[in-house]
Amino acid sequence: MALKTRLASIVSRDARLKQAIDQIESGENVVQGFTALGQLAQQGNVEAQYRTGKAYLEGWGTPPSLEDGTRWIRKAAEAGHVQARVTLATLYLVGFPEDFDENRPSIMRDGKERPRVPDFVKSAHWSRLAAEAGQPDAQALLGYVLTNGPEELRDLAQARDWYEKAAAANSAQGHLGLGMALHTDPQSADDLERGTAQLILAADAGLATAYYFLGWINEQGIGQAQDFAAAARYFEKAAERGIVQAQTRFALYLLQGKGVARRLDRAETWLRRAALGKDAEAAALLGDLHVRGEEMAPNYLEAAMWYQVAAELGHGPAARGLGLLYLTGTGVHRDPDEAAKWFRVSAECGDRVADADLGNLALTGIGSEEGRQAMQKRFLQAAENGDLVGAFNVGVCYAEGVGTERDEVRAAYWMQRAADGVVNAQYWLGRMYLEGRGLKEDIGLAIDWLGKAASARMTEAMILLAQILVSGRAPGGKDHASALVLYRDAAALGSVEAMFAAGAMLGGGHDVAVDRHEAQRCFRSAAERGHALGQLMLGRYLKRGLAGEVNPVEARIWLERAQAQGVSDAEAELAKLERRLGGRV
Repeated sequence: MALKTRLASIVSRDARLKQAIDQIESGENVVQGFTALGQLAQQGNVEAQYRTGKAYLEGWGTPPSLEDGTRWIRKAAEAGHVQARVTLATLYLVGFPEDFDENRPSIMRDGKERPRVPDFVKSAHWSRLAAEAGQPDAQALLGYVLTNGPEELRDLAQARDWYEKAAAANSAQGHLGLGMALHTDPQSADDLERGTAQLILAADAGLATAYYFLGWINEQGIGQAQDFAAAARYFEKAAERGIVQAQTRFALYLLQGKGVARRLDRAETWLRRAALGKDAEAAALLGDLHVRGEEMAPNYLEAAMWYQVAAELGHGPAARGLGLLYLTGTGVHRDPDEAAKWFRVSAECGDRVADADLGNLALTGIGSEEGRQAMQKRFLQAAENGDLVGAFNVGVCYAEGVGTERDEVRAAYWMQRAADGVVNAQYWLGRMYLEGRGLKEDIGLAIDWLGKAASARMTEAMILLAQILVSGRAPGGKDHASALVLYRDAAALGSVEAMFAAGAMLGGGHDVAVDRHEAQRCFRSAAERGHALGQLMLGRYLKRGLAGEVNPVEARIWLERAQAQGVSDAEAELAKLERRLGGRV
């Protein structure tokens, strides 16, 4: 440094200030620069007070201190320093810890992290002073406070005016605020187009939030045609800049191959980042991904971990998924009580499917009596408030004596209340009319309600209705053709019982055309799914060649499986098979 500059720094406060700023900004002699700033600040130099405050806030040449930083920023702001006023307004908007005192060092407190409490009123005060002085970022900040502050501060028209001023001065935050304002409350035909243009300017300045909203605009086709490729690009840019919701959104695009090549590995990486950022939906999607497996092997333990993360963040379906894993012992140890706990969490999050799961668990005796009583009261309250699923659940409680005394009349009442909108209630109500439980027995009404549930593809209703039609209890007598249609439909939906029943009807003895090839196919479908009587019948068909195919080796396999499940007729069939072949099967 030249001798002349050294002498000037001694006699000139401005030169000393410039030298201190240069030392900090260049990264050389930062501590020396901070010391010089502090001396000038003590002497009343307003710029030095602002710079000293920033140094404390940012940790330039000194350990960071929110208290010391705020105190010096306030001194400068009160002396009229515009940028200090912007900084102080921002500090109030972010909020100070509950017990914050800028005149008491943090070392005097216990060091625990405390939640920050925003003060919109003070933020509005300081940002307005700077905005009226023409500071663009302050104008944008004031617009934000007037848009998002408490009701008494909110003024959307004034906020838009301040955003307009900030945007005209090319403030990136002004472009962002104006773009969002124009999209939120468009007042003319070109507001949406103009709003998008403002958001593009904000994105060009690198603002992550602008990228996210541009992704949403392109995805939804707001004011323009949908463009999933553009949406994917914007969501990716926002994701790279740390916007958690964008990370989840971009991951979904990668999962679905929408607007971008499908890449499960990249999707999983982005979902992890979002889940670690406490995005419940991302954690739930990770759980789903590991349950399905797809391009990788299923990992149920990992699925359980992510479901629990999502559930603890209030994601009802994830809590239900975790409950199902505990109920079945998939990836975790089987624990019905733990399953009930997570079903309860899911139900409390509003998941009605979990409410039904919890009710079904209660029917098996899972959980304490106190817990079942609390559950019944919750169902009753929901039912009395008009919730149809709640009405069905409380009907089950009264029908089976879960959490309350058994009362079939009340059960029927709540089933009738729920039946117009809940398929399960239609099925239960049909059964109650069929059996005369809580209602006068009425086969016609039983068939009507079971028919409604069957039309909604409920397999249990299809099977029960088919049984009535086979038995001849229906008012019109037997209708085996309609029963077979019901059994086949239920079998197509995966009902093993219906697969066996369809085979039995097609095998003969019913008022439908005999088709033993189809009957054998139905028995095989049931047998392969563990149905004991299906295994017996498939063994018989293969032993006797009833469908034209004789296969004693396979017949023996199925008969032995049926015998292992306790089917006594299978033992007799095996003995006949042994005698016929002289024990050489």
